Amino acid sequence: MSQWGVHRLSMRGLGRPMAGLALWAVLSASGAMAQTTGNFTAGPSAPPSLNQWLDRLQEASRRRAYIGTFVVSAGSAMSASKIWHVCDGTQQMERIDSLTGTARTTLRKNDEVLTLVPESRVAWAEKREALRPFPDQIKTPGNAIEEHYTLRLLGVERVAGFEADVLHIQPRDALRFGYRVWSEKQTGLTVKMQTLDGQGQVIEQMVFSELQLDAPVKMETLSRQMAKTQGYKILRPQLNKTTAEAQGWRLKQEVPGFVAMSSHTRGDPAAAPGSLPLQWVFSDGLSSVSLFVEPFDAQRHRREGASSMGATHSLTRRLGEYWLTAMGEVPPATLREFAQALERLR
Repeated sequence: MSQWGVHRLSMRGLGRPMAGLALWAVLSASGAMAQTTGNFTAGPSAPPSLNQWLDRLQEASRRRAYIGTFVVSAGSAMSASKIWHVCDGTQQMERIDSLTGTARTTLRKNDEVLTLVPESRVAWAEKREALRPFPDQIKTPGNAIEEHYTLRLLGVERVAGFEADVLHIQPRDALRFGYRVWSEKQTGLTVKMQTLDGQGQVIEQMVFSELQLDAPVKMETLSRQMAKTQGYKILRPQLNKTTAEAQGWRLKQEVPGFVAMSSHTRGDPAAAPGSLPLQWVFSDGLSSVSLFVEPFDAQRHRREGASSMGATHSLTRRLGEYWLTAMGEVPPATLREFAQALERLR
């Protein structure tokens, strides 16, 4: 398997906990909001809009340190991680230790990510532009989330010992999943989240089983831990920022609500356009899709098809002399629309 293929699979395996932990890492009312509204749900007139709630969720971790145990379940599979998170207002750091499966420690400082695998003594050092907190609406041009989702408040429930407002975020079409989000009442921190399919069934769940807010987490301590890589082989994938058009690709038509966020290749930046593996990332502000395009290799690319793991679906397809893998936390029909719209310019 190519380095690109190994990396793609490792991102799929490691990305689930990371996506969830980034989700929790985003959440608390800003100081100004807390001072002016107090209890966020008790507005003087109209209740907060979906975008106001998402702003609250996105700001939650910026002024707060916490330690918690985080559980992800998808079907019969379940994983758990321990997280330490701290933010000084401008920089965020966190450490994530896997408690199930292969031992693994991931340390993140802003967009710099170091993943240590003790068993193999290998460490991946990367800058993950796509590693964004849920929700990502502030980064999405146009901020049109309310054109594609609606909000309903379901009441208050206790999670990990904290009272939380329960939000039901419903899609307006079949191209995206719905969400139920539990937002801790005082801080806004997301303490639980469920991803829902078109029938409203839970296909994936992320929850803090225990949580300590305002925990004694020190950025200096996490920085020292991130610097301790003695005895590890450090792998640094070479990422090159680019555009899909520069690599000879475009979408014949847009997939409603999804905006191109970033694209990059891996390998020699002087290589001819289209000769390097390309990742093209799209988002609607809440969900995302990655298109991986690479030259076709008959030895590795044997079968087209589709698969799923919890909320993450993938689709593989041959496009002439190229091989496409579309992957995202979206319904299969959304990936098919992307695959049908992708075409080679030259």
